[in-house]
Amino acid sequence: MTDNFKQVADLITANTIFCTKEVLTSDEAAQYMGISKSYLYKLTMRQQIPHYKPMGKMCYFNRAELEQWLQSNRVSTDSEISGKAQSYCIGKGGAR
Repeated sequence: MTDNFKQVADLITANTIFCTKEVLTSDEAAQYMGISKSYLYKLTMRQQIPHYKPMGKMCYFNRAELEQWLQSNRVSTDSEISGKAQSYCIGKGGAR
């Protein structure tokens, strides 16, 4: 019973550290974003995702920058597009 308690405590501690760290390793960043490590490497090689290489080899990622990157290129909903289209048509119709 004590072994199980220690395992649960260790898991909680690991998850707490993972969720509060500002700088993530490649493994942690891939897990955080829900992508494969190979895809993460592809993004870094193409310089499509912000990352740091303080020693020239190992990649590190800032959690806030990853969140910002993940939320870039937002796709509008159908109702937002319809609203913009209506506004555009009304504006064009009134300008004539």
